[in-house]
Amino acid sequence: MPTNVYDPPALVPGTLRVTPLGGLGEVGRNMTVFEYEGKLLVVDCGVLFPEEHQPGVDLILPDFEPIKHRLDDIVGVVLTHGHEDHIGAVPYLLKLKRDIPILGSGLTLALTEAKLKEHRVKPYTLTVAEGQREKVGPFDLEFIAVNHSIPDALAVAIRTPAGMVLATGDFKMDQLPLDGRITDLRAFARLGEEGVDLFLVDSTNADVPGFTPTERSIGPVLEQVIGQAPRRVIVASFASHVHRVQQVLDAAAAHGRRVALLGRSMVRNMTIAEELGYLNVPEGVLIDYKKARDLPEDRIVYMSTGSQGEPMAVLSRMANLDHEIEPGPGDTVILASSLIPGNENAVYRVIDGLTKLGATVVHKGNAKVHVSGHAAAGELLYCYNILKPANVLPVHGEYRHLMANARLAQETGIPAERTILGENGTVVDLRDGRAEVVGQLDLGFVYVDGSSVGEITEADLKDRRILGEEGFISVIVVIDAATGAIITGPEIHARGIAEDAGVFESVKPKIAAALAEAARSGTRDSHAMSQVVRRTIGRWVNQTLRRRPMIVPLVIEA
Repeated sequence: MPTNVYDPPALVPGTLRVTPLGGLGEVGRNMTVFEYEGKLLVVDCGVLFPEEHQPGVDLILPDFEPIKHRLDDIVGVVLTHGHEDHIGAVPYLLKLKRDIPILGSGLTLALTEAKLKEHRVKPYTLTVAEGQREKVGPFDLEFIAVNHSIPDALAVAIRTPAGMVLATGDFKMDQLPLDGRITDLRAFARLGEEGVDLFLVDSTNADVPGFTPTERSIGPVLEQVIGQAPRRVIVASFASHVHRVQQVLDAAAAHGRRVALLGRSMVRNMTIAEELGYLNVPEGVLIDYKKARDLPEDRIVYMSTGSQGEPMAVLSRMANLDHEIEPGPGDTVILASSLIPGNENAVYRVIDGLTKLGATVVHKGNAKVHVSGHAAAGELLYCYNILKPANVLPVHGEYRHLMANARLAQETGIPAERTILGENGTVVDLRDGRAEVVGQLDLGFVYVDGSSVGEITEADLKDRRILGEEGFISVIVVIDAATGAIITGPEIHARGIAEDAGVFESVKPKIAAALAEAARSGTRDSHAMSQVVRRTIGRWVNQTLRRRPMIVPLVIEA
């Protein structure tokens, strides 16, 4: 939760207000709101995936609270690219107001529209391309090609009379991209000459020295691993990583293998990418996975989701033998992705599970089967020197990434006071070429849990953690409504407690004595009696068993 919360002042006319609602201090749920002359522009609207300490949670959304009462003021949502951490929350925003215009590139909008269709929302969209300028309310937008691990990514320059902001989205500067579409540094230089007043820049790899390797360097490694595999090959990647799927298709074709796509999102996204011409499928290579089972085992490659160890994704289910494809000796599994911070334990559990089954697991730690989609320190330094921005707000990264990015900016001569280390809810005002922090909103996490959105609280998650880690005890007692004397019980049931049920016999007299004492003092209310039971058994369990389980007492009056 943010620290030092304080409300920003009323917006002064002629000032541009910038408020990140997600993506700072985390890798996910990227969303930034720009306000000028009473109108709002949203850039990206993504989700964050839950960690182990958030059991049962499906997705985490940005906190829409600051804009919920101003939905009519939103003139558009600009999506920089089609990854979940930038588009995944769009359905939840559009459920609040369905006619908010969505702007993005062809592939980005196609992936977003497919997601919205599942939520039964038909959006109003405007397809844009690099080099295009659009006036949206008081915002003059220019879209610039950037290279990333998904095609058709765009940076956006936002011009207002208060100044120009350049938001990179996710980007790197691969000089040999698979699709030939490089980050447009000529456009960056032109914007630098015009004067960038505030630079919102991707920080994910700011603490990685040098330059991110090219995507093209992965192809030969994949081809070699697939070519040498004696049996089946299973490749796990992000469901939207079109470039990686292209490389797997090409490597499979080169070695006479067919490719079957596994996972609903993988099939959906690659079907869209092929239809739009972003994925070139070699003749006869793709095969339905049900037919793939009839092929010889050395003639098939399965392309699946689950590279982050997600419990319900295909690869995790395979590792748990909960999928019809069961990896075994001679099979090769390739994890063609990097680790999102917080997912390390889950991924290594999957690797261990697959290894125990006899499969050979190839991952970034032991082979060059993935490169990042984000600019490393060397590339960021180039950007700072080309743009020479007046002010910098590092975004998209955990705090160490934001700090590393701020240091890079300062090394190129940007004054420390012009480098803003913000967090979600930090309110920044830009006026006369100067950006300053003017407020800090109190934002929280909005959890999607099954069909509920925002209903699950931190207290609920704490209860779930206690249930999972400490166990559960229920105590049932029937008392006389008039006298408070025990008629039946206490009856104790425990789950997730290792000790034999007989261990609770010693605490039953303590509960009976405590209830009798409460009755003598005039307590008759069943709720008050329940609290007596809770305190008594809670102290005993803590002292005797060294546990703090969830305790549910039930006192019934008869």
